[in-house]
Amino acid sequence: MKRYIKPFVLSLLFVAGGAQAQETATFTPPFDFPITFSGNFGEIRANHFHGGLDFKTGGTIGKQVRALADGHISRIRVTHGSGYVLDVAYDNGYSTINRHLSAFVGDIARRVEALQYEKESWEVEITPAPDEYPVKAGQVIALSGNTGYSFGPHLHLDVFETETEDYVDPLPFFMSRVKDSTAPRAEGIMLFPQPGKGVVEGKQSRQIFPARPMQPIAAWGLIGAGIRAYDYMDGVHNKYGVKTVILEVDGKEVFRSVVDRFAYEENRYINSWTHGQYMKSFIEPGNRLRLLHASNGNRGLVEINEERPYQFVYTLSDALGNTSKVRFTVQGKKADIPPVEHREKYVFKWDRVNYLQEPGLELVVPKGMLYDDAWLNYAVRADSGDIAFTYQLNDTRIPMHGACDLRIGLRRRPIEDMTKYYVAGVTARGSKYSVGGKFEDGCMKVRIRELGTYTVALDTVPPQIIPVNKAQWGRTGRIVFKAKDKETGIDTYRGTIDGKYALFGKPNSISGDLVCELDPRHVEKGGKHIVEMTVTDGCGNRATEQFEFVW
Repeated sequence: MKRYIKPFVLSLLFVAGGAQAQETATFTPPFDFPITFSGNFGEIRANHFHGGLDFKTGGTIGKQVRALADGHISRIRVTHGSGYVLDVAYDNGYSTINRHLSAFVGDIARRVEALQYEKESWEVEITPAPDEYPVKAGQVIALSGNTGYSFGPHLHLDVFETETEDYVDPLPFFMSRVKDSTAPRAEGIMLFPQPGKGVVEGKQSRQIFPARPMQPIAAWGLIGAGIRAYDYMDGVHNKYGVKTVILEVDGKEVFRSVVDRFAYEENRYINSWTHGQYMKSFIEPGNRLRLLHASNGNRGLVEINEERPYQFVYTLSDALGNTSKVRFTVQGKKADIPPVEHREKYVFKWDRVNYLQEPGLELVVPKGMLYDDAWLNYAVRADSGDIAFTYQLNDTRIPMHGACDLRIGLRRRPIEDMTKYYVAGVTARGSKYSVGGKFEDGCMKVRIRELGTYTVALDTVPPQIIPVNKAQWGRTGRIVFKAKDKETGIDTYRGTIDGKYALFGKPNSISGDLVCELDPRHVEKGGKHIVEMTVTDGCGNRATEQFEFVW
């Protein structure tokens, strides 16, 4: 018997293009069971905000995912990052992306598989015409899963305002179905004395304090505050991002963040707004993130210039209005503030083009890449056997808003094949990771997105191909390989069975397994077969292995 879900109506008041508009959207939930979340909108992630809601699916895959309203399927994808992905454009002014699905349904599933075999690629994309796949509210459009970069079964749902293409918080659409009386909780405070302008507890370095310090914190000059806090919901153990953070000093608001919408291009501003899991309550001069608001005329920074107590109060609120407060005292204590020691050529300004030229190194940082001025702790290291010098642009990484050109010269060439060289980032512990690059005009040229430590390395070692549970292939009808590469990573892979292309994919990028589900339409059942897998790394080193199995 077909089950219909009663839609609900939600009025959303928002500001778009400077004018206030009233929008009414009728949405059904994506599932026919009670809603709980494993992640919410705007959570702090590496280099980006979490763009949607993660719906729990009871630890299982294959739950029916439903259309939220009337509309049409606008894009269909299979990717290593998000797995099976379905975009839907709705008639009510909103669009969604459904990620980490386990399968498409109906004609879409057949069309995707046919294209994968035609292109001989697991990753494919289809942009259908608006009239090809219309959907109705409550219609089953896919099955939930755990594909792509996913740590467990769930549905990730992004909601966009179609006109502006802004990500918007999906939670208000499902508010009537969410029970939550738990307020956000703070776990720590961080104070940021501004370079050459402020000190905290006698130091110019940022410092961490308990969320509710027992004693006043001594400071002088210009400082910024930050808070580490999470939201919680009734009946689950997950941590969520905090929707609204307000900082008041001596009863006056100085800063407010409201995580309700952002554009795709704003994602990397998270590197300016946050330090680790701490949310800054001030705005760096190159940060254009719209969800941040400073109201004290000083970008949210606080001037401690009197020997008296300054009362700091944080108010933390979630999307359902649950609120908590955090109070602490900063005691003004006069202190000397030494200027920043620096070498002029290693000071990068946020509001101009910056160049750095050293023997064997050339770096150009265009205007708009830095969020604040940077005093680089530049150093160069050399070992006699190194291919290139190791260049420390800074001792801690400084994220940039876009990619910049870096060129590193080679001191020696152990081999003539220049495709085997790559630019390597170097961690604080000295381990290397590939950032790519190619040889050009006597140098390795690469685009970097953070000021860190870089050198040039050589990769001539092919990847490893390891069969997984080979004895079970025939019984399960599932061929599984693990491909590993220690230096430049796996770039491409291709499998055949009995000499014909076989559809191997990477269903879950966390495990990284290459999987082929045997299908009698493509592999004749009954007898021996030969599977061949070829894997290529980022420097073109290739490995091929053959195995026999019975199915």
